[in-house]
Amino acid sequence: MGSQSNPLVALGRLRRDAPKTVAGFRRWRRIIDTDGAVPARIKRLFVACAATVKGYEEMALRELGAARDAGLSEDEAGAAVAILSSVRGEGAALRFHGLFMQVYPSALDPEAPDEDLTVEPGAAEANFLHYFGTMPPSLGKLFEVKPLGADAYYLMREGTLSGTALGPVHAELLLVTVLVADYSEWSKVHMNGARKAGASEEAVAEAVICAVPTAGLSAWVIGATAMDAG
Repeated sequence: MGSQSNPLVALGRLRRDAPKTVAGFRRWRRIIDTDGAVPARIKRLFVACAATVKGYEEMALRELGAARDAGLSEDEAGAAVAILSSVRGEGAALRFHGLFMQVYPSALDPEAPDEDLTVEPGAAEANFLHYFGTMPPSLGKLFEVKPLGADAYYLMREGTLSGTALGPVHAELLLVTVLVADYSEWSKVHMNGARKAGASEEAVAEAVICAVPTAGLSAWVIGATAMDAG
C-alpha cells in the first residue's frame, strides 16, 4: 500500500486546508515506499516498529501488513521482537509480537531449548571495546557495581545486532529509526554501528526518514544532527 491510500493523505480536510503538507508527506512516503539504499519491505518494518513503540497500533498493523505484501519474510518480521526487546524492553517486544501474529497468522512459536549461555571472562569487555572504541561510562559503571549486568547487556546487544534474520546492517538501522522517533541522541551510536557494518550514508538517512511518519519533521532534524555528530 503506497502513500496514495495512506489515511492521512486521504483526509479531505488536510488536502483542502494544507495541500503543501500533503505534497510534502507524499514525498517522504515515496522514499519509504520504494526501494532505495534500503529495500521498501525493510523500511516499512522500521516504520511499523517505531509505530509500535509509540503506541500507534493501527499504523503499526498497516505498515507491517504492507511490508509483508512487499515481500518481508516471517523471519525478517519476527527479528524485530528481539531487537525491540533490547532497545525498548519487554512491553514493546510483546506488543510487536502480538501485531506480528495478526499479520503472519500461520506463524508458529518454534520449539527452542530454554538454556542459559556462558559468558567467558573478558568477553563482554572485549566486545564493548571493539564496538564502541572505548568503554562507555554507562557500561563501565556496570562492570564496577554489577558485573552480571554487564554480561546481560553484552548478551542482549549481541543477540540484537548479530543474531537475527535482519542481519547487522538492517538491525542497526532499525535501532536508528526507533531511537530517532523518540528524539534520542543515542541514535548516533547505532548510525556508526550501521556504517561499520557496511551501511551507506543514504541508508542511514533513509532509516532516519522512516521515523518521520511517527515523529514528524523533528525526527529528521534530530536524526540529521546525530548523523553529523557521529
